[in-house]
Amino acid sequence: MTDNQRQQEYFKLIDRLLRCPSGKEPEVLDASADLLDENFVRTVMQVATIMAHENNQESSKFLIFIARQLARQLGLYPELSTEA
Repeated sequence: MTDNQRQQEYFKLIDRLLRCPSGKEPEVLDASADLLDENFVRTVMQVATIMAHENNQESSKFLIFIARQLARQLGLYPELSTEA
């Protein structure tokens, strides 16, 4: 798969996430586990930024939430320990 094809698959997955019933997001993501990587998280954030600029706040916030959850799951941004 070329980078361009992969980017198109990312956009399709983001569209599926935005259209799926609430609570079904994990199933949608699991069905496309092969696309879940750092570049997907980056693409989700880019789309969320565009949506925010287009006054689509709900979708933007939703995508940012998804990106944060995925980043944690993928170990991209380990959470800082709050225990002393």
